[in-house]
Parts: sequence; C-alpha cells; structure tokens
Amino acid sequence: MYKYFISICFLFVFAESFSQEQKRDTILNTEKDSIVYKTNYGFRLGVDISKPIKSLIDGAYSGFEIVGDYRIKKNFYIAAEVGYEEETSAEDYTNSTAKGSYIRLGVNYNAYKNWLDMNNEVFVGYRYGFSLFDQTLNSYTPNVSDAENGNYFLADMNTTSSTATNLNAHWSELMLGVKAETFKNLYVSFSVSYKVLMSVKDQEDFKTLFSPGFNRIFESNTGFGFNYTLSYLIPFSKK
Repeated sequence: MYKYFISICFLFVFAESFSQEQKRDTILNTEKDSIVYKTNYGFRLGVDISKPIKSLIDGAYSGFEIVGDYRIKKNFYIAAEVGYEEETSAEDYTNSTAKGSYIRLGVNYNAYKNWLDMNNEVFVGYRYGFSLFDQTLNSYTPNVSDAENGNYFLADMNTTSSTATNLNAHWSELMLGVKAETFKNLYVSFSVSYKVLMSVKDQEDFKTLFSPGFNRIFESNTGFGFNYTLSYLIPFSKK
C-alpha cells in the first residue's frame, strides 16, 4: 500500500516538474517571438563613381553625379540623381560635343526580404529625366557621293563650328539594381537602366546624338544607363 502511495507521489512530482518546464519554454519562446528588429529610416546621399572612372579612361567624356534617396515606407524610397556631363561624339561624317546638367526623379521598390536587421536591397525603379544642355557641331563632311551614277569625289571637311544653346530632353527610364550595406550605414550599389526618349529639342539641321543624363540616343529614341555608387545613410529614426 505504501509502495503505491509513494509511486503516486513521485508521479505527481514528475508531472508538476514537466508542467513547469513547459511553461518556462513557452515564456521564453514568447519573449523571442516578441523581439522586433527595427530598421533605419533616413536620407541616403552618395556619388556615382563610374563617371570619374570613365572620365579617366575616355578623354572624350567628363562628368559627375550625386545620388540620394529617402525611405518613406518599409520597401519604398523616393530617389533622385543630379549631375553634369560633357561628351564628344565622333561619327563618320560629323564631330559634335554636348554638355549640360540633368536631374532624374522617381521611386525605388525593394523586392528583397532582409533577415533580422539587415538593410540590403534588390530594387526596381522608375525615373523621369530632364536635361538642359548646349550642343556644338565641331566639324562635318558633306556626303556628296553619287554612287548610282558612278560619280565619286571627296568633299572638304567643314571645320566651322556652330553652337546651339538651351536645348533640352525629357525621358522615362526603368531601373534594376542591387544595394548592399558593406559597413554600418555605408552602401555600395550597382544598377542598369533602360531609357525611352519622350521629347528632345534638336540643334537646327543636326540631330542630337548625346543628352546629359540620357547618354547616347539611338535611332529608336532609346538608350541605356549604368551606375555604380557609394552612399551613406543619415538615419533620422527607427521603425
């Protein structure tokens, strides 16, 4: 009889101990689940380092660009780029130089799901671009050959330059890129863009070949862009 009574007591003690252990694990798990990892909201400012590199490699080009974005929601950013470019385009019959400033305004959407407190991005974006520039036709060679009638002769190159001021271009562009936080609040970003020209004011009797901010204008009125940026986040708050 005492043996059974002692066994029952041990059973109750074991059951109570197991119940307390389960409660403790439940409390710990609840505390872990309740931890919220907040992320920085603020203004990020940087530069496109691909442009000074291109300036060193290509003597016909010079330019710089300042980039910035501001986080408005968890995955949405207002973004802008402002810059200046000058490029000389040497074609078969023409040589021209375009130079001026530009601005691109739009938004980025971060499609990457970060772990814990990470702030990396795989983003898609849209920009509206506007540039104001001057273009100089440095020289040109008239194309006067008449191959159909068998007449071939060389025309003299005209080296009298002509400049048109206050030209402008408007365009839209779609972007795809990645942004990684390499050190605390310091980001490296790479992006490519596809641009569609909406309108352009050409120099009289000469088509615009290059627009600052848009790059080379192809016959289809499309273009491509490339950015490699370094930026720093100035945090205002955490959410």
